[in-house]
Amino acid sequence: MRIGYGYDAHRLKEGRRFVLCGVEIPCGFGPDGHSDADVALHALMDALLGAAALGDIGAFFPDSDPKWKDADSIELLKIVYDAVLAEGYALGNADVTIVLQSPRISSYIGQMREKTAGALGTNVGNISVKATTEEKMGFTGDGTGVSATAAVLLQGSLGT
Repeated sequence: MRIGYGYDAHRLKEGRRFVLCGVEIPCGFGPDGHSDADVALHALMDALLGAAALGDIGAFFPDSDPKWKDADSIELLKIVYDAVLAEGYALGNADVTIVLQSPRISSYIGQMREKTAGALGTNVGNISVKATTEEKMGFTGDGTGVSATAAVLLQGSLGT
C-alpha cells in the first residue's frame, strides 16, 4: 500500500467558472488558473502522483503548454490515473477536503463524489469529499481564494 497527499490553491476571480470535482457550481466567480482550476481534482491528482512516486501535476500538465489551457480536470484526472495504473497500483480510497468561505457547496457533494468515482472507475463509497471554511481567516476565509487537500491510499503489487 502507498499513501499520497496533495494540496492546491487558486485565487478567485469574477467571471470564471467554479468547478469542483468536475461539477460546476453556479456563482459569479471561480478559481483562476490555466486549466479549469478545479482545486479539488488538482489536489487529488497530486496525491495520486505522489503515492505512486510519479511527480506532480505541474510536470504532467505544465501551465506553459497551451494544450492544457482551459482543460477539463476530469479528463486530466483520467490521464493521471492511467499512469498510476500503469505502475501497478489501484485506488483504495480518496479523501478530499475543500476549503472556501463561499459559495456553500454541501448540496453538490454527492455529485462531486459520483463524478470523481466515475473518472477513477471506482465505487462512490471509495471517494470522500468534504467542505469547510476557515471562519473568515486567511485567503480562503476572506473570499479571495479556495484551497483543497487530498489523501489517497493506493494498493498494488509493485513492492520495490
